[in-house]
Amino acid sequence: MKKIYLDQASTSFPKAPGVAEAVYRYLSDSAVNVGRGAYEAAYSVEEQIYDTRSQLLRLFHFTSGKEKNVIFTSGITASLNILLKGLLRPGDHVLVTSMEHNAVMRPLVQLTENGISFDRIPCGPDGTLLLHKAENLLRPETRLLVCLHASNVCGTIMPVQKIGDFCKQHHLLFLLDTAQTAGVFPIDMEALHVDALAFAGHKGLRGPQGTGGFLIRDELAGEITPLLSGGTGSLSHMEEIPSFLPDRFEPGTPNIPGILGLHGALSYLEQTSMEALRRHELEVTEYFLRGIQEMDPYEKRIRLTGKKNAHGRCAVVSLQTPGTDPARTAYELDTSYGIMTRVGLHCAPSAHRTLGTYPEGTVRFSFGPENTIKEAETALKALAEITCIK
Repeated sequence: MKKIYLDQASTSFPKAPGVAEAVYRYLSDSAVNVGRGAYEAAYSVEEQIYDTRSQLLRLFHFTSGKEKNVIFTSGITASLNILLKGLLRPGDHVLVTSMEHNAVMRPLVQLTENGISFDRIPCGPDGTLLLHKAENLLRPETRLLVCLHASNVCGTIMPVQKIGDFCKQHHLLFLLDTAQTAGVFPIDMEALHVDALAFAGHKGLRGPQGTGGFLIRDELAGEITPLLSGGTGSLSHMEEIPSFLPDRFEPGTPNIPGILGLHGALSYLEQTSMEALRRHELEVTEYFLRGIQEMDPYEKRIRLTGKKNAHGRCAVVSLQTPGTDPARTAYELDTSYGIMTRVGLHCAPSAHRTLGTYPEGTVRFSFGPENTIKEAETALKALAEITCIK
């Protein structure tokens, strides 16, 4: 049975051309450390890592010459934990959306034990942010607004330009979670007034798992207490944490194979039209959405979540199959049709409460640049058979 991978929102597959080769080449040719070895091979790898930082500056339209402000972590969850736990102090108040992932919500809930509070800006039943309601949630102690760029549950895109303008108007820090959009949608940190941007290397960027990081402005970096500390290869005569970037937030040996794999992914992205990749993903998404609605216009057997077309969304589609447990639907898709999806609450219970799909959850289909209309058609036929649609 041919397998069809439709779980791109979790992690991309296949990875971008050049990724596997970059990882293999590093591990086979040298596998040296950086910031420690005083020899040419180590310097060469360090130059490649520096170039990866430059690629990320260009991708997110951050201030040129600020490579040191690109921090590598094990992923976007680590990045958000470093930023939230290092920045917030007792008495601070935070605004989030009701669509957030647990990578934001669990650190914030944990921080309430330290005297930090938050409020959720409501979203509509399709995940659309009701930004006008944020005004009534502001307090004198409100310091930060943190939100995802696009929902990992239903794909709805947040109005990040309006959010950035709102933050600037009210003198709030703006932290953007780009887990579902980096490498797919254009993101301009300067135009959006973003103070810190967290990214995942293994989703839309199509790099290896275990890669990610954040880009941060100098003035904000100075306010963050590092979550981890240790050797950096710099200032080895001191036991204090370095004050300069990126060393302040990058203790220990970095994931060099992963970063070099990410370099390969970013190199491919720079040589390819991101707009063309996105257009293809959304064409497949639109075909899938239209097919479901034509197959079951009254949503008796299949109920779509979120927006009904590809406008204002990324290539993520969630649905419920009334009368059939979503876990059973996902199991049948995999075992009988070879279609790989994700089922459940997707680490985003707040989003599912907003969408009206809690506690059952949904079956999630997510498309990437290698998925095809034919694969979407196969998924539609499988759903029709599983749900007994004639």
